Amino acid sequence: MTGERDAEEGTTRSVRTPPRRSAVGGVLAAVKEVVLVVAVALVVSLVVKTFLLQAFFIPSQSMETTLDIGDRVIVSKLTPGPFDLHRGDVVVFADPGGWLSETAPTPRGPVGTAVAKALTFVGLLPEESDDHLIKRVVGLPGDRVVCAPDGTVTVNGTAVEEPYVSSTSPLETTCDVTVPAGDLWVMGDNRAESADSRYNQDKPYDGFVPIDLVVGRAYAVVWPLSHWTWLSTPSDFDQVSGERGTT
Repeated sequence: MTGERDAEEGTTRSVRTPPRRSAVGGVLAAVKEVVLVVAVALVVSLVVKTFLLQAFFIPSQSMETTLDIGDRVIVSKLTPGPFDLHRGDVVVFADPGGWLSETAPTPRGPVGTAVAKALTFVGLLPEESDDHLIKRVVGLPGDRVVCAPDGTVTVNGTAVEEPYVSSTSPLETTCDVTVPAGDLWVMGDNRAESADSRYNQDKPYDGFVPIDLVVGRAYAVVWPLSHWTWLSTPSDFDQVSGERGTT
């Protein structure tokens, strides 16, 4: 009997309760999980910005009232590319040279500037558009664009109705150009306040915008929410002869 009790007691003594997971270990595991999630989110955001979508901030009145100062737009980088550009598309493009004057950077301090640059790089903040412009495509390669003094615009001899143009006042700067291969002719919707292709005919590329400089087509205003809208391609150019999209 004594041996049996000793055996039972020995068996009882050999059973150990598993050690409880320490609070520190739980916190570390949670931190690792958060870091992993953030890292994956940053990588996904960077990939999206590089190949698919990018946000831009509107700094001027040149596209009013389609786009107001302070609006944020989403730009599809699949156009041009898998999808063609069309007359009437609103596009973001890099400065072809001399279109933009130098602007003072927004004062943020060293840390704020570094953080803003990092978030912009990965696509979590919109581009400030310091070296980019946003305009509407009026002429495609091969198109003849004529801007009459009364504000009328014709493309390949067809007058274009442009309900999105905010100013119908006479144009101070006119044009009569044929768009070269690989280029675009662009104009702002606020014609009286837009330093677009018309005003840059004495600059590199003679006012034309190389398609290679186009970042993409703006397809939506996403901020502020009160301005949310799609930026679809208007049908006003449908009657213009010639190819509707780039090739």
